[in-house]
Amino acid sequence: MKKKNEMLRLGNQLCFPLYACSREIVKKYNPLLEELGLTYTQYIVMLVMWEDRRISVKRLGERLYLDSGTLTPVLKSLEAKGFVTRTRSAEDERVLIVDITPEGDRLEERAAEIPPKIACCVSLEPDEAAELHRLLYKVLGGI
Repeated sequence: MKKKNEMLRLGNQLCFPLYACSREIVKKYNPLLEELGLTYTQYIVMLVMWEDRRISVKRLGERLYLDSGTLTPVLKSLEAKGFVTRTRSAEDERVLIVDITPEGDRLEERAAEIPPKIACCVSLEPDEAAELHRLLYKVLGGI
């Protein structure tokens, strides 16, 4: 018997395997991040901080596709751990600037072992992983 709304089948949804993969991969990250005292969201914030060193909360949110309501508690927690500081911009008090601290810098060395460990959990050849990466960013660019 054919279903009336074939597009409503779970197996026909692009969003579901993306969602499920994301959840499963984050589960793999959690024990590794626990050793650093970070959540996954704190980790991706720190990835940006290791790259940019200093960034506005607005730009950080754009880079991570997160709103300020999500970022604020994450940044407060990272600040309490001594990994970042938050200050108002001298040029425009409405702008909140995040800076990495020396303690945040030291954390980068410990975090460097995480990507290779995660790569071992993903059953893709390097060229397949590169293609998936390209396609996912293409999707993000169109949203």
